[in-house]
Amino acid sequence: MKNIIVTGATGFVGSHLSKKLVELGYNVHIISRPSSTYKNLESVKSKIDIFEYNQNITELINYFKEVEADIVFHLASLFISEHKSDEIDNLINSNIKFGTHVLEAMSKANTYNFINTGTSWQHYKNEDYNPVNLYAATKQAFEDVIEYYVNALNFNVITLKLFDTYAEDDNRGKLINLLGKFSKEKKKLKMSPGEQKIDLVHVDDVVDAFISAYDLIKEKKISHNKYAVSSGQQIKLKDLIELYEKVTGIEVLVEWGGRPYREREVMELWSDFNRLPNWEPKTSLKDGLKRL
Repeated sequence: MKNIIVTGATGFVGSHLSKKLVELGYNVHIISRPSSTYKNLESVKSKIDIFEYNQNITELINYFKEVEADIVFHLASLFISEHKSDEIDNLINSNIKFGTHVLEAMSKANTYNFINTGTSWQHYKNEDYNPVNLYAATKQAFEDVIEYYVNALNFNVITLKLFDTYAEDDNRGKLINLLGKFSKEKKKLKMSPGEQKIDLVHVDDVVDAFISAYDLIKEKKISHNKYAVSSGQQIKLKDLIELYEKVTGIEVLVEWGGRPYREREVMELWSDFNRLPNWEPKTSLKDGLKRL
């Protein structure tokens, strides 16, 4: 059975992907930080191999040579919606430097299949490239680094650009996951006017997209293809709250216009994208909200 390496495996999407790969019978190896916690992987921790990376690239190269992985799923990243000046180094280290270390280690171990994770926020105002924030700019910068490994070393790469993700076991502090909590506490949410659009993709569908991308890479030479992972359904935030109330029967107390829009708020989502071949989302927003 093939060996697979996953970065960002302790995170939300990465942990779901890792558990699915274990379920499918792959030998899963993850790269994490020494400070990482493995709560999201508790059910499969005994079935995966863990390498805690301490910034020693020689050790990382040796690990890649030892594993002889067929592919690397790269989900590790640091998301900051509105950065502070003292957070710049962390963004660059997490989103550019670490990924480059991984690519270099792959090249020394003759591992050339790579699935990268991007963001729809690289396409503000539906443009070919216009980063919503510095986080999105670092994701684009890493794609530029990838081009060297593709053109000089014949890497086989797919970048999947994600929209918003969610699931019933999501413990991140995202709005969709907190609606039930706020409703029980009868807490009124101060929100923007709510005209911005979002695209929510259930994590099960996101995981299926990563596995479909792997199937695509196994079939033919890719070079570097970029695809969106979209539910195909854009919805205004205001309408999402209304749908949540209708589906769950839970009232959400909202003060619309209680706070201003963020700087560079994404009012219109990226839509000029290529869809991943042989993949379609299976969980409708209505069904996903019921599962919440």
